[in-house]
Amino acid sequence: MSSEKAESAKGRATSFAKISGRRSSPAKTSLEHAADAQWGRGLSTFVRISRLTLRHPWQVAITIVSTFIAATLQLFIPRLLGRAVDQAHGVVSGGSGGAAAQNALWVTAITLLVVSILRGLFTMSQNYYGESVGHRTGYELRLAFYEKIQRLSFSFHDKVHTGDLITLGMLDLEGVRMFFSTGLVRVVLLSVLVGVGAYLLISTDLVLGLLSLSFVPFVAWRSSVTNISLRLTWNTLQERLSVLSRVMEENLGGIRVVRAFAAQEHELSKFDHSSAEALELAHKRVNIRVSNTSAMNFSFLAAMCLVLWVGGNKVIDGEISVGTLASFLTFMTILQMPVRQLGLMVNSFARASSCGTRLFELLDLELPIKDAPDAKDLVVTDGTLRFDNVSFTYEGAGHPTLSGVSFEARRGETVGIVGPPGSGKSTLVHLLPRFYDVDGGSITIDGQDISKATLQSLRRAVGLVQQDSFLFTTSIENNIAYGNPWAREQRIERAAESAQLHNYIAGLPAGYGTIVGERGVSLSGGQRQRLSIARSLVLKPAVMIFDDSTAAIDAGTEQRIRSAMKRFAKDRVNLVISHRLSSLMHADQILFVEDGRIVERGTHEELLAMGGRYRALYDLQVRPGDEPLQTAEAS
Repeated sequence: MSSEKAESAKGRATSFAKISGRRSSPAKTSLEHAADAQWGRGLSTFVRISRLTLRHPWQVAITIVSTFIAATLQLFIPRLLGRAVDQAHGVVSGGSGGAAAQNALWVTAITLLVVSILRGLFTMSQNYYGESVGHRTGYELRLAFYEKIQRLSFSFHDKVHTGDLITLGMLDLEGVRMFFSTGLVRVVLLSVLVGVGAYLLISTDLVLGLLSLSFVPFVAWRSSVTNISLRLTWNTLQERLSVLSRVMEENLGGIRVVRAFAAQEHELSKFDHSSAEALELAHKRVNIRVSNTSAMNFSFLAAMCLVLWVGGNKVIDGEISVGTLASFLTFMTILQMPVRQLGLMVNSFARASSCGTRLFELLDLELPIKDAPDAKDLVVTDGTLRFDNVSFTYEGAGHPTLSGVSFEARRGETVGIVGPPGSGKSTLVHLLPRFYDVDGGSITIDGQDISKATLQSLRRAVGLVQQDSFLFTTSIENNIAYGNPWAREQRIERAAESAQLHNYIAGLPAGYGTIVGERGVSLSGGQRQRLSIARSLVLKPAVMIFDDSTAAIDAGTEQRIRSAMKRFAKDRVNLVISHRLSSLMHADQILFVEDGRIVERGTHEELLAMGGRYRALYDLQVRPGDEPLQTAEAS
């Protein structure tokens, strides 16, 4: 395991060296290079987050100014308290100056009250506008994240689990959002308190000033150690939380399967295992933070004891007044709060570095499927579709999924596509709306290469009805009109009629306003497929693709759908993928695909006459008990 980690670290270090343009020094270990890489990525992440916050300059300026003023006013409090102590001592001592000391004490008390009120107001302003900047930044990042997810290609979603994306869009984004108020603002606060306060203390008494600040180097060192530890463990924690989200998302998505197989105990055990792993690491992070924060607080208290001891002797010797010692102790007491928060600030930096790196890696991904620089809207006139020697291979696949696929279809024609599972049928039609880009050859509509057309116009011209029909939790009307929200009611009803769904919808109490349950669970499989067909018919695309979209529909309903759609079919190219040959017999051309190649083509009658693979499949479905079954198995 350790060797794998070392190799991983070495790979990250090599990548960083290539990016930065520096050569790795042979004197450094791979772990040192990994640390350098993390430091470089973390610094660039902080810079990028800071730029995002600066997009709201007024709010940032008000926050910083409020923080500076609040911290400055806070520094006045120790001096006012010290003065009050000396004045109170004068009042107690009595004498001719007792009355004047009492008046001065009243003035100091009122001044202290005013300063405290102003400090409270500016602190409130700091917190309000600091949170405002964070939430505005989070809002913009959420939109950017969601927009990126919408544009990323199918190849990305094929490799990334939904649970990981949910974790990234919630926990990681939240870590970046909180960085301004919990990280940068606290840096300003501590800088003013420690910097200006150090000057005031040292200028008053050098020895006591140095003793008052003696804990700062130790705190800085422990903060750095904590930063590195929390940074490394946060990445692992996010991965475990992603696994936890994945388990939960799969369980909720397949809750009916879980109940059907009485697998509740298994799912609970699986969730408990993932949750326990995340909890274990969370406890480890808490221990790191608490132990280091405790060590920093101990150093603070030790410094206070030294100040009290040395300062007390100075008061006894008459070198300083009791009020001066009180001001030193008060300053350290005031500084105790931000010192205790230093651990949270360090955690904020570590979290923002890890979360920001993960989030920006996704936002910076290049879009493999995007409009070409000279892309133009697709203009459909004759409606002729042509595949010319098309080849395609999935990323990481050992062999081509499609190779040398060529065919042509004109408006009004129906092309049937059949073949064994895994032959490349669905991949072929997924290339048409550019869910993936071809590796070789070209696909054209009316002579226009689809790679040169804008994605919006292309996908408006290509309608795809898939076997797995996803429905949204909204009304039936909104689901049908999803691709064209401004479609008229009559158009929606005609599409539902053609999909043989109108009579069912009309019989519902709320009609087209009936709310469909999550993922369409309130509808049967056939009803979901028919609703998906209606959704595509509303768009009136130039090319209509049915990817095994009638698999859950009975033969009689399918026949009625096919009859009703004849008037739609004459105005567009129709591609029909089906394992049920009865769905393809009416096609003008049938392509038999095997191992990514078209091995047979022709009409139903022509393919039967060939006596090849199509005939064997036909005999298997129509006359399964006859002799041709053996022929099909032999082929």
